[in-house]
Amino acid sequence: MTQRVELATVRDRLAVDGLITDYAVAVDDGDWEAYRGLFAPRGRADYRSAGGIEGEARTVAAWLAESLRLFPMRQHLIVNRRVRFGIWEQDTGDTAEVQADYVNPMATAGPAPDIVCGGRYAFAVLRTDAGWRLSAVVVREKWRRLPEPRTAPVVN
Repeated sequence: MTQRVELATVRDRLAVDGLITDYAVAVDDGDWEAYRGLFAPRGRADYRSAGGIEGEARTVAAWLAESLRLFPMRQHLIVNRRVRFGIWEQDTGDTAEVQADYVNPMATAGPAPDIVCGGRYAFAVLRTDAGWRLSAVVVREKWRRLPEPRTAPVVN
């Protein structure tokens, strides 16, 4: 590889990583306009493994806005990002796949999370005239921890 190609690859990797971070921040902040803006025109999201829906990003954003209203405190932690770019000879390097693990505590009120879940994202990313955008997001929830049942205090 030439230095120019290596620099372009680093720039693309940073841009794709930033896109994934922007995704987490948009969901956590409930910024559904920003969320929709992260997707390519026909981008889709699939939250079925976490009890959600699958569909076009605009439809899924509306569903997320409604269902996450119960949890005003959210904090995605997206780690172990594995980025694989398309093969230059096949797609000119304009696609990428990102696999990333996540932990997501969500709370209704107070400091302790009411739900903590974790799993793996599969992001399909496409270079567009507006920059790198999500063409697909698939959530593969692997586990979920619900709060311990609260018992009434014993009164003597």
